[in-house]
Amino acid sequence: MEKITHFLAGSQRQLINFVRIGIFIVMAWIGGLKAFQYEADGIIPFVANSPVMSFMLNKKVSDADNYKLHKNKEGEVVPENIEWHKANGTYVFSYGLGTVIVVLGILVLLGIWFPKIGIWGGMLTFGMSIVTLSFLITTPETWVPNLGGTDFGFPYLSAAGRLVIKDIIMMGAGLVVASESAKRIMSRRQAAE
Repeated sequence: MEKITHFLAGSQRQLINFVRIGIFIVMAWIGGLKAFQYEADGIIPFVANSPVMSFMLNKKVSDADNYKLHKNKEGEVVPENIEWHKANGTYVFSYGLGTVIVVLGILVLLGIWFPKIGIWGGMLTFGMSIVTLSFLITTPETWVPNLGGTDFGFPYLSAAGRLVIKDIIMMGAGLVVASESAKRIMSRRQAAE
């Protein structure tokens, strides 16, 4: 146990870089998937119910009956629904969101070599996670619906809710990488004095 303790204590910078690489992989992958129809269709309940994002869509989709009538299951191709999403701006929004997410991942990754960029990447990751976690409040699909069972509503997370709640980890990771970047900047300043 002593060797493991010494290894972990002496490897903190490398392990934080591993966190950066992990954030980058998640963001590049998820952001990249936003360019595909099934992923764009899948984010519509979150976007339509979000006071932060719903205004970016072309139609008033906050009306539950509207977007729910045009949801595609993952992998499903219903031409009428796809046309509705095109007119709604779902795909354009998804492309833009995906681009932002990939850029945030790149900023976090660049923090390995450029601590000032790393601070920005980490803090923006933290901010993005706050928006994502707000979906637990704004999106009904994050909770198990009342379909006759005894386990529904709070605290019973649906698959969408379980996906969202994991952003607490991303939030903490963003702060950790930002903190480590700030520490390197301060160390450099002190060494220069």
